[in-house]
Amino acid sequence: MKVVLFCHSLLSDWNHGNAHFLRGIVAELRAQGHEVTSWEPENGWSRKSLLADAGPGALEQVRRAFPWMDEVVREYGPDGPPLQEALRGADLVIVHEWSDPQLVAAIGRRREREQDFALLFHDTHHRAVTAPRQMEAFELSAFDGVLAFGETIRRLYLQKRWARRAWTWHEAADTRVFKPCVHSDGARELVWVGNWGDGERVRELRDYLLGPARRLRLRGTIHGVRYPRRARVQARLCGLPYRGWLPNHRVPEVFAAHRCTVHVPRRPYALALPGIPTIRVFEALACGIPLLSAPWKDSDGLFRAGRDYLLVRDPEEMRAALRRVLGDEQLRLSLAASGLETMRARHTCAHRVQELLEIARELGVRTQARAAA
Repeated sequence: MKVVLFCHSLLSDWNHGNAHFLRGIVAELRAQGHEVTSWEPENGWSRKSLLADAGPGALEQVRRAFPWMDEVVREYGPDGPPLQEALRGADLVIVHEWSDPQLVAAIGRRREREQDFALLFHDTHHRAVTAPRQMEAFELSAFDGVLAFGETIRRLYLQKRWARRAWTWHEAADTRVFKPCVHSDGARELVWVGNWGDGERVRELRDYLLGPARRLRLRGTIHGVRYPRRARVQARLCGLPYRGWLPNHRVPEVFAAHRCTVHVPRRPYALALPGIPTIRVFEALACGIPLLSAPWKDSDGLFRAGRDYLLVRDPEEMRAALRRVLGDEQLRLSLAASGLETMRARHTCAHRVQELLEIARELGVRTQARAAA
């Protein structure tokens, strides 16, 4: 099967969590013998921001970590990708929702004319709830359906008649990259890996991360991008110095140098989109680091609260849970083992590729591998 992906970027993960999951899907498809090509803008905002923040060596790090990138990634300029070339021989085409609406429409028109490939739209953001007019700008009438990263989003596409069909396709961890490293269990107690975003969880980060760290006098680290100066200063004063952008493939080694991490969902997910965790949850559990979560409703039944991670109801419970986890090695080992067990059983990119192949077969695609895995 030949798969063609259009996305914002596979090369850059600067404030771009979609790259994490898509990299894993591409790697797994290739491992199973499928041909994959990915198209991305050569001057996308994530890549430009990464180069400005970390310099050209940052992209070289990514290419070394994922040597298949040079075979897969194709870049296009302001005039858009050459669609005749890009779609030639495709069996399955996936267009991610951070693509330009004009590109989405152009791919749809070609699908209507040629009818020789299955076409899916991939939604991994909260805009369907928080910015519905932006989503209405996408012309999806020629698409076979939508891959939604949560059941709430799937239902929304059908209710609003944005798509004829939709499937729930949760994110997952690429366990080639995200796996336990040798755990030092040393002096650093708490790590947070996450971006500042657009102010969607300022209060939550203060209540469930910075405040508990300050009260308990913890030592740790914060990694991410777009943190304003005031937030960086506050983090340092709370014992969690800010270390900036962390290449996603280096997250496992950073987790291994800390005793636990936390999940603080952005407000739209906590309030309006239950069942959708951040990609960081999958990655943390796959790395075997104990995880504590701010309030979040797992309505899609992805994990086992209390076993795979600890769920708290308020900042006081977070402080108590952190104190308990950091003081109890057996509890840390139990949480790590349980979370890892659930990930390996249900939430790897290999699982998601099997789900994708089932959807493709449902659409009449011949999913045989084209080359030896």
